[in-house]
Amino acid sequence: MEVDFGPTAGDYLQHRTGFPDQLFDRLSDIGIGRPGQRILDLGTGTGSLARGFARRGALVTGIDISEQMLAAARQTTAREGLAVDYHRAAAEATGLPTGAFSVVSAGQCWHWFDRPAAAREAKRLIEPGGRLVIAHFDWVPLPGNVVAATEELIHAFNPSWSFGGGTGIHPAWFRDVRDFEGIESFSFDVDVAYSHEAWRGRIRASSGVGGSLDPHTVEAFDGALRARLIDHFPGDPLAVPHRCFALFATRPLHDR
Repeated sequence: MEVDFGPTAGDYLQHRTGFPDQLFDRLSDIGIGRPGQRILDLGTGTGSLARGFARRGALVTGIDISEQMLAAARQTTAREGLAVDYHRAAAEATGLPTGAFSVVSAGQCWHWFDRPAAAREAKRLIEPGGRLVIAHFDWVPLPGNVVAATEELIHAFNPSWSFGGGTGIHPAWFRDVRDFEGIESFSFDVDVAYSHEAWRGRIRASSGVGGSLDPHTVEAFDGALRARLIDHFPGDPLAVPHRCFALFATRPLHDR
């Protein structure tokens, strides 16, 4: 399944809620995202993680391969009065100086990379003793809930979509950072309120819908989801369960 989030940039910016404040608070407690810290955000998309760090006084650079996503990131960052330096580059080969950052972050994107290559590049970019943080914010399908019903509909329109049924925990990523040390993780759950319209926009901005289906099929899917919400989940707003997962690790002071 080929995925291009560029055409979804509008829905992505408007309807994907981004990372909760609790994530930044917990990262700050362990020394990640503090004022003056030099942070590179890989696969920044519309800048959700980058803006969160910038609000807390970090000096942030964001990179992405999609000019459409970067344009949306620049627009919303400027509207918030924040300063983030955005560039077009791939996570696996950024072209940025060695050891230039205290922290390299990746939010909602690690699974799209050549992960071993991205981990090697992150290690090169991080100063000795600096940190890598990989974060993800997943909806959680539970029996009979709106997430499970939505995933069922995505599979009906896009049988090649393979990201359903997740738990929000990503154990495979621990292998990607085995050349780092002090590897730890945490997770927490939170309900996110979505109106029917906002949930439809959130799903249009997903890989299984707007990121991979043609516009006509996206429109048909959106109509089907609208009908399913009215018939089976009439409450508005919806309380949608999510799980936030973060893995963090330290670049050794001396390379192995």
